[in-house]
Amino acid sequence: MITLLLVSALCWPLCVMLLGIWQAYRTPAVQRRYFSWWWLSAAWPALLLAYAGESQWIIDAWMLGGQWSLNALSRPWLAFTALLWSFAAFHARGYFAKEQAKAQTGDHAAERRLLRLALLWPLTFVGNVLLIIAQDIASFYLGFAVMTFAAYALVIHNGTPEAKLGAKAYLILAVIGENLILGGLLWAAGSAETLLLEGVREGIATAEHGALMAGLLWLGLGIKAGVIGLHVWLPLAHPAAPAPASAVLSGAMIKAGLLGWIYVLPLGEPAMSEALVRLGEIILIAGLAAAFGAALYGVWQRHPKAILAYSSISQMGMLTAMIAMGLAAPDVWPLLLPGVVLFAAHHALAKGALFMGTSISEHLPRWPLAVVWILLALPALSLTGAFGAGLISKWTVKSALYEMHHEQLITLLTWAAIGTSALVSVSLWRQWQQRSAGGSHPGQWGAWLATLVAALMTPVWLPLPEASVAIPPLKEWVSLMWPLPAGVLMIGFGLLLTRRLRIGTPPAGDLWWLYAPLGYTVVNALRLSGAWLKNAKSTSVDITLLIEKQVMRRLTQLTGMEGWMRHHTSGLMMALAITLALLLIWEGA
Repeated sequence: MITLLLVSALCWPLCVMLLGIWQAYRTPAVQRRYFSWWWLSAAWPALLLAYAGESQWIIDAWMLGGQWSLNALSRPWLAFTALLWSFAAFHARGYFAKEQAKAQTGDHAAERRLLRLALLWPLTFVGNVLLIIAQDIASFYLGFAVMTFAAYALVIHNGTPEAKLGAKAYLILAVIGENLILGGLLWAAGSAETLLLEGVREGIATAEHGALMAGLLWLGLGIKAGVIGLHVWLPLAHPAAPAPASAVLSGAMIKAGLLGWIYVLPLGEPAMSEALVRLGEIILIAGLAAAFGAALYGVWQRHPKAILAYSSISQMGMLTAMIAMGLAAPDVWPLLLPGVVLFAAHHALAKGALFMGTSISEHLPRWPLAVVWILLALPALSLTGAFGAGLISKWTVKSALYEMHHEQLITLLTWAAIGTSALVSVSLWRQWQQRSAGGSHPGQWGAWLATLVAALMTPVWLPLPEASVAIPPLKEWVSLMWPLPAGVLMIGFGLLLTRRLRIGTPPAGDLWWLYAPLGYTVVNALRLSGAWLKNAKSTSVDITLLIEKQVMRRLTQLTGMEGWMRHHTSGLMMALAITLALLLIWEGA
């Protein structure tokens, strides 16, 4: 039964995609349903698979030999991923209802956009599922690449200049990341002579250049996870992408980089080189820099989804710091891993609810405003760690760090939570400023409410191993909740300061606006170099042809002399004989 579910989880979304292609060619645009119940059901077999129990499959006929697994790590990861994709699909059905009506009335641009999204949405999901269950290198890389490049359609959907810029930044960083991942995997796999991710992890731990291999993989996977300096696609892509696309991009797909780190980095390995420990310390610094830096920059943004994008970078910075502890302090990793999984799951659903909430505030349902804003605030409160599943997930992480006496990191993460509180507060404030009536589709607010409830109750439904969740004692609640009022007060002070000093809004994408001119400069330099090389090639060809022409002319002259010598052979032989005779006489004399 579980094998049948596995086949369905991977094949059913592909069947949905093929059904969409068939419908595109066989059904008139007026009758076409881009988001049918078949389309909505693409993630359901994967969700059932996550709750079917642990299992392992070895498929010798698959590429270089496949090994897939459902275990204590991949099961909860698949559960929250498939659940978020399911909710986002229902939200998309309502979100695109008006655009679908336009497509059915003959708007060819809307028709093309919806068809592209409807086809590549399930393909992106298949890649996400495959990388979660994969335990061999080829399957993991295939799933990661399919998910990465198919998601381009989710970013560029609207076709606006902002969407094109976000899609360009996403694609450029994605290509760089894929090359780094491929280089790191091939190097580590060749060194360890393995085809499995477990072998890569063990090989990196003992390899002479293991730190360099791990560094490549950390950076390559970190582009998806929003590592500081490589995060620039997130605040450019999210404001331009549709809300359901942003929900899965920031909730599920950003976690693919985090899961890749857990799969390939030697986290918790006792026999680890000093270079890997130093790499762990570098990753820790980078994670904390992202947690604080994204918060400080993001609070000045005006677009709610740009603020939420910086919130994702900040939260992923916290998770990066936790991953770093697996290298810098390996003994804490076994205790920390369950907290990391719960933290990631809660962040996925809470951030999905927040992104869906931006579409709710843009098309307010006919409910009392107080009710709408209380509901919009609930996932934000939970994300700060002051309420619901966020309170439990933060304590699960902190209790592991307390047990291993890493109080300094706990203090830093607590201060980073102030940044989270500030970001979500500003996001809600910007949503209030930009709110608009008009009524939401039932699919929109229904999926949003379901995601909100799932976010608040993450430990209840997530299939974690026993004793993985730590409930905070009452005496610790103050230490977990105080960052929320601190963040709100900080924002109040910031608003007063902004009004007095008239501080402008910095552009979303921050370092992108530094990278872009440098990139154009490099491209122009390469273009000029190419033109110079082309001219040099033409000049060298001309010179070579001239030399060839001169040589051929000399050869032609020599050929003419050969004919003359052949014609006067007897006379030349006689002259040669006389010359030799005279030389002999002269020598005898």
